[in-house]
Amino acid sequence: MIHKLPMTIVPTPFISLILPIRNEAAYIEHCLQAILAQDYPGQMEVLIVDGMSTDDTRAIIESVSVRHAAFNIQILDNPDKIVPTGINIALCQAKGEVIVRVDGHTLIAPDYVRRCVEALQRSGADNVGGRMKAISGSLFGKAVALATSTPFGVGGSRFHYSEQEEFVDTVYMGAWPRQVFERIGLFDEELVRNQDDEFNYRLRAVGGKILLSPAIKSEYTVRSTPRALWRQYFQYGFWKIRVLQKHSRQMSLRQFVPPLFVLALLFSAPLAFFPATRFLSLAIPITYLLANLAASFLTAFRAQKSNQFPFTIYHLLLPFTFAILHISYGLGFLLGLFKFWNRWGDKKGKVPVWDNTIV
Repeated sequence: MIHKLPMTIVPTPFISLILPIRNEAAYIEHCLQAILAQDYPGQMEVLIVDGMSTDDTRAIIESVSVRHAAFNIQILDNPDKIVPTGINIALCQAKGEVIVRVDGHTLIAPDYVRRCVEALQRSGADNVGGRMKAISGSLFGKAVALATSTPFGVGGSRFHYSEQEEFVDTVYMGAWPRQVFERIGLFDEELVRNQDDEFNYRLRAVGGKILLSPAIKSEYTVRSTPRALWRQYFQYGFWKIRVLQKHSRQMSLRQFVPPLFVLALLFSAPLAFFPATRFLSLAIPITYLLANLAASFLTAFRAQKSNQFPFTIYHLLLPFTFAILHISYGLGFLLGLFKFWNRWGDKKGKVPVWDNTIV
């Protein structure tokens, strides 16, 4: 039986903005300035959960808080240092009727909160979010921003590139009525990555709806080095295994493509040592290379045509960037299979219930 998660309609509900962060000194001040510039007419609080930062993040937050003393900014500690525990700490302290998540790498538009509330109330959705507009100031980062805004780069994750309002499987960040957490619990604290995918699966499993609205706008600063990008997508693939083990129906065929590709590369490599099979060993790499080059050319052409990304040398980095996305995710997935081989019957996870006694 499908159950609707009701939202209490209030013209200007109290908003709790939650920020799980760690070592965001380069971005946090701009992020907070964007939050302070919101045009939302109702009351808001900002709950920043710091994963024990080792840079100047904490000092910058405190400086902004002093300069804007009239604004309700609170700093909480996250000793476990990972995103799901940070989100849950904030949720247990949140007083808002609507919870809005903001990431430290992100700049939200001045009407972001207002648009989230309007979308929740207008659509009856249980989670709303907008498109992740990827940006960067570095040469490689610009290539990443372009690559992660395409289906070839990130598959069916529509919040990366969709321009239409639609119900989807997941959205970037998210905004929820608090009743959602009271009903299905908090985020799974076992999952260092992909905790939003797992949470949204549980939400959809009880009949909840997730709305992607292009009117909800933000800009996300992508990883700016090959090493950082590799680590990020490797972790996505690695922790996807635990999501799969908990919710097998959550997976789609597209998510198996990168690990199957990496597996094919690994099995074709030994063929290169034998003259009779040397040609076959090149079949998979050449096929991928041609597909990658074609996608890179088409992506660069469309971006240049729309004047979104004038042609420059970073377009030449697209094939390399696409390869990092695909191979790191696929390898992480395969190593996750090895790491968690004996946990296919373990679906429990670490999902705390909402503890209202703290508020």
